[in-house]
Amino acid sequence: MSIAMQRSRSRGVLSVLVFLAATQAHSQTAPAGNAVHGKDLYQQCTSCHSIDENDIGPKHRGVVGRKAGTAADYAYSPALQSSGILWDAANLDRWLTNPSAMVPGTKMYFLLKNPQDRADIIAYLNELK
Repeated sequence: MSIAMQRSRSRGVLSVLVFLAATQAHSQTAPAGNAVHGKDLYQQCTSCHSIDENDIGPKHRGVVGRKAGTAADYAYSPALQSSGILWDAANLDRWLTNPSAMVPGTKMYFLLKNPQDRADIIAYLNELK
């Protein structure tokens, strides 16, 4: 095997190891969500959001797995519409941590500092298919 092939192979193995380490580190730091508690916590979201109706904020049924800025009949900020974000658990966690830092120019200002509360709300939202 040539030196160039060995280096290329070593870089490939290194890339896989870095990816696995990052994935494992994230899974160790992200708490498991409790959907029952998340449903209770969701009540603080209802001043702007609803499950099935757009309000001040967009409806949340089906949000997990949906592309940001695409719920029908809601007037999103241009920043969120053009963000390209897919609402998976990791992005929802980042979003709820600080929406304005994730997408400057968004209309959402509410944030949740507690990682367990975020995980619980995300677990609840995940059930709303």
